[in-house]
Amino acid sequence: MADALISLTRTDYMRLRAHLLPPGSEDEEAAFAFADIQQTRSYRFVPREWRLLAPGDFEYRSPYHLELADETRARIIKRAHDLRASIVEFHSHPCNLVGFSQSDLAGMAEFVPHVWWRLKGRPYAAVVIAPDGIDGFAWTTSPRTPQRIAGLDVDGRLIKPGDRWWPGGRRRTHA
Repeated sequence: MADALISLTRTDYMRLRAHLLPPGSEDEEAAFAFADIQQTRSYRFVPREWRLLAPGDFEYRSPYHLELADETRARIIKRAHDLRASIVEFHSHPCNLVGFSQSDLAGMAEFVPHVWWRLKGRPYAAVVIAPDGIDGFAWTTSPRTPQRIAGLDVDGRLIKPGDRWWPGGRRRTHA
């Protein structure tokens, strides 16, 4: 199975982190990128349009869980369809869980096959961003077989799952 990478400019990455982890917020946040796929030895998701979600886009939101409103899901899928783009889902874990929760995994097991069918087999990716790192999966060959992403390529610097990365662009190590 080929690696999957998500390419971001540093500007987009910083804007995304600021949206997903705003100072003083305790609730999870979300954003979507509509991406082209460049396939060589790996699948590279290259965002060309963004949708940063607002409070009204959610059915429910808390520090440990979020649920999109039905209208939001429909708009995201329709926009991807109109653009003939893949979707990259981003959401935050302000509680600093650097990984997907059980509710995240259950939601993706239901949502990804639906999106895959609606978008005629276009790859899908999901990334969680926490204050101390990232994790991510991509569905490139099947809606039921995710693979861990190789990372986020931010202007040529790879942020891998498990890396500790801070907004100033510096890596921090454990003390």
